[in-house]
Amino acid sequence: MSEHLYYPINDFGPLMKGLVIGGLAITHVFLAMFAIGGGMLMCYFQWLSQDGRCKHTRRFIDGYFRVLVLVSFVVGAVTGVALWFTSIQVSAPTIGMMVDQFHWIWAIEWTFFSLEITAGYCFYRYGTNLNDRTRLTLLGIYSLASWFSLFWINGILTWQLTPGAWVENGSVWSGMFNAGFFPSVIFRTVTAMTVASLAGCVVINAMPGLTREERTELINRAAHFLAPMLLMPLLGIWYFGTFPPDARALVLGANVPMMMFMGLAIGASLLIGVYAILGLLRKKLYINGATATLLLVLSFAAVAGGEFVREGVRKPYTIRGALYSNSVTPEEIEHLRQVGCVTDDPYPLQNPEDYPNDQLRLGAKVFRFHCSVCHTVKGANALTHLAGSWSTTQKRMNIAQLQRTKTFMPPFAGTPEELEALVQFISWHTGDAPAKWPESSDEKTLQQIRDWLDEVGTKPGIELELHAEQGGGE
Repeated sequence: MSEHLYYPINDFGPLMKGLVIGGLAITHVFLAMFAIGGGMLMCYFQWLSQDGRCKHTRRFIDGYFRVLVLVSFVVGAVTGVALWFTSIQVSAPTIGMMVDQFHWIWAIEWTFFSLEITAGYCFYRYGTNLNDRTRLTLLGIYSLASWFSLFWINGILTWQLTPGAWVENGSVWSGMFNAGFFPSVIFRTVTAMTVASLAGCVVINAMPGLTREERTELINRAAHFLAPMLLMPLLGIWYFGTFPPDARALVLGANVPMMMFMGLAIGASLLIGVYAILGLLRKKLYINGATATLLLVLSFAAVAGGEFVREGVRKPYTIRGALYSNSVTPEEIEHLRQVGCVTDDPYPLQNPEDYPNDQLRLGAKVFRFHCSVCHTVKGANALTHLAGSWSTTQKRMNIAQLQRTKTFMPPFAGTPEELEALVQFISWHTGDAPAKWPESSDEKTLQQIRDWLDEVGTKPGIELELHAEQGGGE
């Protein structure tokens, strides 16, 4: 059994680490969708310009691209770096496994990303001075490079939820072209086209010197990119069907936040789709800047809801079957229950003098190791709120059999002494952290905790439920 590798974990105070990473990820993904779909939209408008089908298209492209460069290239790059930075601080093993398994895929993606940035800045700098054919070529290179950047990243993102045969054979290509790959990449392409079209309507309304008729003509052309939304229900069902059964169950009622965010994604998409199909495509209506902005905000809500669900249904894993959300592998659980999860943790606590005794200091380290990725002490998703009303015995039993209590939680990986320290740590904080707190070291209590741990075993709650459903009992 290899030793568990420890990494420093940064503390974000009352902010749940998942919220920080999630907020950055959602913003970055939305801007990436804008950049990918924007390249396609500009190619389309450049083709219209060359064909003489629509006036002012060249002017629209130049204005739209300036917005794309400012928002996507600048803000997108900053949020991308920030996402990597915070993810490494919170879950270095997850990032390490992704890079270790897919370093050549990342290298290919970075090649396309570099080509995308190079083509984009060349168009930004020289586009107004180029002839139509050269402009279309440059925009085509930009568009293809940005889409292929999505293509390679999509494989890694879907691998985290549906790794498929990779779990058994470790093949990069089995992980890359997993069950969720194709429905996800097509769905994301349609999403990118939708975001780009709605952003285009906002830009068109901001262009000075156009009559209402000229704006309407440009908006109706941009609305053509909303037509693929008709495929979204089928693509969504296809993609959802690739989820493991327990992941689908989280969305279908087993987890209220997952169900709510899925509802947000579906509801926002439905509103956009109905307005787009009936209003813009069928009746060719004009929409003003306020309406266009509202639709763009709804598209952000849809992306946010979808990304929240995609991340959340992986629980209790960050990489399904290979790494739990607290960066413990399934093979390490039994080992850490014998030797302790923080026995070899080399990183000191912040302000250890704030705790009245060594048991609470141990509990603080166990909380940092086991819980701090998804929970805070008294902030967002706080343990004092979730477990504060439990009796001490309930805390001990529920945490010992965590994967049975909440199947989207990983098994507890630590000794009975560490679990009791965590229980006392939660109780101390729930009691407003008094200056004095007695240590709890009753051997009968520790034996009861050990019995609960042995009873539930080390398998994830998903397998325990499946075993029970198949007639294996408790």
